[in-house]
Amino acid sequence: MKQLFQNYKTGELILAEVPAPLCRGNGVLVRNAASLVSAGTERQMIELAQKSLLGKAKARPDLVKQVINKIKTDGLLETYRQVMARLDSPVPLGYSSAGVVVEVGEQGSREAGEIRVGDRVACAGSGYACHAEVISVPKNLCVKIPAGVSFEEASFVALGGIALHTARIAQVQLGERVAVIGLGLLGQLLVQILKASGCFVLGLDIDAHKVSLAREHGADAVGEIGQDDVVSISNTFSDGLGVDTAIIMASTPSNEPLELAAEIAREKGKVIAPGLVGLQIPRKLFYEKELDFQIPRAWGPGMYDEDYEKGKVDYPKPYIRWTARENMRAFLELLAQGKVRVDRLITHRFPIDRALEAYELLMGKRKERYIGIILTYGQEERPIERKVLFEQRSKGAEEKGSRGEGQRVRLGVIGAGTFARSTLLPILRKIEDVELRGIATATGISGYNVGRKFRFAYTTTDYKEILDDPDIDAVVIATRHNLHAQMVTEALEKGKHVFVEKPLAINEEELRQVIDAYCRVKEQGSRGAGERSPQHPSSSAPLPILMVGFNRRFSPLAVKAKELLSFSREPMVIQYRVNAGYVPKDSWIQTEEGGDRIVGEICHFVDLIEYLTEALPERVQVESISGQSERFLSSDNLIVQIKMSDGSVASILYSAMGDKAFPRERIEIFRDGSVCLLDNFRKLEFVKGGRRRSIKRFGIQWGHKEELRTFFSCIMEGKPLPVGIQEYIATTLTTFAIREAMVKGESVKVMKGIP
Repeated sequence: MKQLFQNYKTGELILAEVPAPLCRGNGVLVRNAASLVSAGTERQMIELAQKSLLGKAKARPDLVKQVINKIKTDGLLETYRQVMARLDSPVPLGYSSAGVVVEVGEQGSREAGEIRVGDRVACAGSGYACHAEVISVPKNLCVKIPAGVSFEEASFVALGGIALHTARIAQVQLGERVAVIGLGLLGQLLVQILKASGCFVLGLDIDAHKVSLAREHGADAVGEIGQDDVVSISNTFSDGLGVDTAIIMASTPSNEPLELAAEIAREKGKVIAPGLVGLQIPRKLFYEKELDFQIPRAWGPGMYDEDYEKGKVDYPKPYIRWTARENMRAFLELLAQGKVRVDRLITHRFPIDRALEAYELLMGKRKERYIGIILTYGQEERPIERKVLFEQRSKGAEEKGSRGEGQRVRLGVIGAGTFARSTLLPILRKIEDVELRGIATATGISGYNVGRKFRFAYTTTDYKEILDDPDIDAVVIATRHNLHAQMVTEALEKGKHVFVEKPLAINEEELRQVIDAYCRVKEQGSRGAGERSPQHPSSSAPLPILMVGFNRRFSPLAVKAKELLSFSREPMVIQYRVNAGYVPKDSWIQTEEGGDRIVGEICHFVDLIEYLTEALPERVQVESISGQSERFLSSDNLIVQIKMSDGSVASILYSAMGDKAFPRERIEIFRDGSVCLLDNFRKLEFVKGGRRRSIKRFGIQWGHKEELRTFFSCIMEGKPLPVGIQEYIATTLTTFAIREAMVKGESVKVMKGIP
């Protein structure tokens, strides 16, 4: 399918053939018929993306501060990689569209008016109602189109919802005088909604044509800013009192619209500013008039609530009557009744094939007057393709002839988030024995961008394409945590070697599934011991090879620390301090998608302790903070005591309450008259017999490169991994025990396996 998006790093607009999305379980798949270009919002997005790095930094000083702190914590090189990966992310354009439902998820029709295949629907939401031929939309951002309303009219649904929500926030009443400053798309819609609410409306803009259009839409008075005496017009309009409410719908960095709103508002009046304008509040006017000021958020309650947007929850109508979806539905009803008209607003139509021309108009490269720009998608129903081949040949395939058959590991990658793009994929691209074959991502544009950059053979939005590909030997799984166990299980059963980022599983049931699948496939492999693997003819290693991304044990400095301590077999005392950094409670890491930070991150430190001691955890005890601000979770701030099977003891101090500018990790190891200090994986000190030895590295050596090379080396050479499955199971079970000990407030024995 065709989709329009922008590369945030370069600012380039791209119209490309990308895989169609999957239908989410709580949503619908829609074939777009029309989508609306939001001139103000999209133009500002494009202008920001087209700025230089310095320009972006000036526009977002808050992010610059985060980058500086990250450099102090993770080093310049790692920070640079992650920043560049984020900047290189494709950004979908568009957030308001209409089309026909072609597929409904398992829960997609529930509480959504029983939406069915074939229904005409209007859709909203950034990242959902995009400028694309096919879109996947959660149920809470999708409503049926009433009879008599066209697709083009319905494609205004998101902007109509914003205008309607603005009127609700303003709490306008019958007979009130309301000024609308800025008469673009949103302003024109708001004028009509206010008139339908029984208000008298004053429309103000710098564009004479838009002022005239507002008059056609029912404005009782109008004024052209810069030409007319708009303050005098406002005084006449309000009988000298001042307007009850001034609503700013303009899009400009200037502070002038806010100053004008304060000047024409009556004493104890209201100023509402949904527009993207300067917000340096003129204190004198606001103080003298005691004005109320408010900024509405999108098109109603539910926006920016991830659970609502993804359709996981809805709000009870008796308590929250006008949610985002209800505002969308109400706007469409106003269209159906003729109380709001958009036909005069549509100035241009472009088929999706010519979408780039529409943005030339938007950015001023074509000197034509515009207000509403519609992208159309035609009536032809193209097949929904979820796999797109790249014209270029993938790395490794180009060397096929010279290197010979069976001399490479053909790799599929599932997931391409920031970590995969900044860390894993750059390493994989440089490993000589790896051919990057398929990349599976949740969105088509992400797979398109990553697939082209790293020279994969194809991209897909269906990870099963990767697992079913007979030409793929191994998979790297780098998705969100709640998908790991399921994908590992399926990949093992398909006979693939698996590298999965931590954690292996987020609960006992998932871990049991992985263990069962591993044992089944291992048993099948042992029956044919000595035979070549059908997935990789050069390997005689019994299937499967399963590696979990516990990279720290592969860090060169960690390996060196273990070597220096190997002079004795006495138990160790280990103190592991982690300045973890704050993660908001609504981050996916803290939700059911991530498990929590105990399972998702403390597993790293448990694994390193296992590596250093060559022992497994037996018992854990936990103390966590209490009586603190709700901003800090107890599971993010705790001290874990671990008793190991060899008699060693380890303590993990894990806190999210520190400053990110302070080094992240520090490990102190005491053994038989010696001390080993590993400082943030960039400095190692060893003290024994009064002598001090120090090793420093330029950057932080996390061990990612070494672990991946080990994984592929074991596949190629047919040898077992240096980490056994029992260690992975023990690490995972230990995190479950830590979670249990924190809740119970007592020590908990670590299970030896899943019953």
